[in-house]
Amino acid sequence: MAKYTKMAQGVLKNVGGLENIKFVEHCATRLRIFYYKKNLVDFDAIRKEDKVVGLVEKPNQIQIIIGPEINDAYNEFIDVSGFKGENQNPMDMEPEEPEEKNFMYYLNLFGNKCAAIFMPIIPAMITGGLILAIKNLLVNYFGFSADGGTATLLMNIFSAGFSFFPIWIGYSFAKTLRMEPIMGGFLGAVLYVCSDAVGLDFLGIGVPTVTYTGSVLPVILGVAVMYYVDKLLKKIIPEMFVYFLKPILTMIIVVPITLIILGPIGTQLSTAVGYGIQAIMSRAGWIALPILSALYPYMVMLGLDKAFTPMMAQSIAEIGYDPFNMVMGLVSNLCIGATALAVAMHMKNKGQKGMITSFGVTALCGVTEPAFYGSLIMRPKCLIGTAIGAVSAGLVAGIFGLQNYVVGGCPGLLSFFYFLPADGSTRNIILYFIVSAIAIVVSFVATTIILKSQKQEESSREEKPELSLEA
Repeated sequence: MAKYTKMAQGVLKNVGGLENIKFVEHCATRLRIFYYKKNLVDFDAIRKEDKVVGLVEKPNQIQIIIGPEINDAYNEFIDVSGFKGENQNPMDMEPEEPEEKNFMYYLNLFGNKCAAIFMPIIPAMITGGLILAIKNLLVNYFGFSADGGTATLLMNIFSAGFSFFPIWIGYSFAKTLRMEPIMGGFLGAVLYVCSDAVGLDFLGIGVPTVTYTGSVLPVILGVAVMYYVDKLLKKIIPEMFVYFLKPILTMIIVVPITLIILGPIGTQLSTAVGYGIQAIMSRAGWIALPILSALYPYMVMLGLDKAFTPMMAQSIAEIGYDPFNMVMGLVSNLCIGATALAVAMHMKNKGQKGMITSFGVTALCGVTEPAFYGSLIMRPKCLIGTAIGAVSAGLVAGIFGLQNYVVGGCPGLLSFFYFLPADGSTRNIILYFIVSAIAIVVSFVATTIILKSQKQEESSREEKPELSLEA
């Protein structure tokens, strides 16, 4: 029996069986199951399953928090459940929880889509970014030649991770839209080979010269149009011709629209996003960053943190660095880890103490959900300590302008490479360690004071009945 077999069997049973599952996907730490009927789902039983750290309930969806080994848990659940793709339920059940389409609905929808698009390609993003950081480290501090074979090879690995962004994103986005993923990847490849091309036209209409390598928005806009073209062609093309005729017509329609209209628009929007973030952080970073750092755990809880990923990618592509997304994630993660360690220090039960200590160390390394759901969410006063540390460290990071140079990943103590500038200067990396120290120390001390104060209040309440008896 594999590590997550028992969990998968229990979740399948308590979610109402395969017939109640509409769709299954995962992000960095959560198994996301979309269901038809809420009354068939036993949330309490799922919460008690082995390996389940916590739950997040959303309309027609349950998010089961597993942790860093989510890919193993997801694969095991797929094997155990026999899920083959979007479940066309024979009962044709409609979801029973129509969600009000307000601002939060669309914000959640945007965040969920960003998670589904970017999570599968995060490993390539992290690897490429870290390889670039290692190359810069070797060149700037260990005497390697910038034009040497080693540096060139490392630079090529980085380029493979980032230059092909349109292909990765096109494939991933098409998959989330339940289209043939290869068609999205195909459109991304077209953008890649047409990047910086001069003299192109379609039926006499000129194609603007645009750089698409490493871009995000152009291919997203193109695949979005492809989705509607694909649906239309399915309706009008006879079934016997769909297999070969639909892909050809799709590309003939979508490629010119993307290259002539959507690509240039997306590129301009991307540039505006990058410089807009730079302008905001340069003028109000010292206000925005502490607030965002304190709120970040709750963004993660709601899944809204993924909405910042395309902004981070575009900011680094346009201006060379990210001044807020990875920084607030770093501050928040370290504060949660330090708070969890403070909680563990005050526990008497050795088993719980060891478990929460491991949660705290994991959070310091960048994965916070075990600590947040396994030790802090049931101790809301301790989260005050987390917030105090986040505001303190975020204020320093905002005032002095801490910057990240790598897309993706789980920011923590193991990600200091993310903050290493390409020019070899040390200011930013020194600031990284200062901000990290403030986040950890302030959160740990603040939480310790809160726990001691809480313990004294409980002791005084226990003593009061004895005093009244003596009186």
